[in-house]
Amino acid sequence: MNAVKYLPDEYDAKGQLRLPFLFWLILLLLARTWLLLIMAGASRQQGSDLLGLFYPDRQAFWLGLMLGAPALAGLLLTGYRSRWPRLWQAWRWVLALSLAVNLAWQGISFAAGDLLTSPWPLLLTLFDGLALTWLLLNARLRDCFRQEHQLME
Repeated sequence: MNAVKYLPDEYDAKGQLRLPFLFWLILLLLARTWLLLIMAGASRQQGSDLLGLFYPDRQAFWLGLMLGAPALAGLLLTGYRSRWPRLWQAWRWVLALSLAVNLAWQGISFAAGDLLTSPWPLLLTLFDGLALTWLLLNARLRDCFRQEHQLME
């Protein structure tokens, strides 16, 4: 006899397993440079000062935008999970790769001594590591990316 893994309340109106709240936080964590760009654009006069405070190196800013692009695409893909199931299933690995590249880039920056002036880069590195671990090991999130975990109507 098959045991019920998830209750019917854990599915949305489309019959798909609901994404965990931490997944949304991981997407925001990955898209942090984009969020900073939006805040800088909204604050007009202090925008360049705000960007300069967090990204004194312009190359780091552009790299942050590139590493955050998969998270933005992931935000858009959440609405099209049933329309593009193969792309959605692969997107978990795209996000994991993006986090791994981000961690490697931060490790190289730490080794060069660039990020040791403030505790924020170390804290973000810790969060990125935890996010990568959770993204790879959480069974519920893994099931959200599988097609067979849809509520049959």
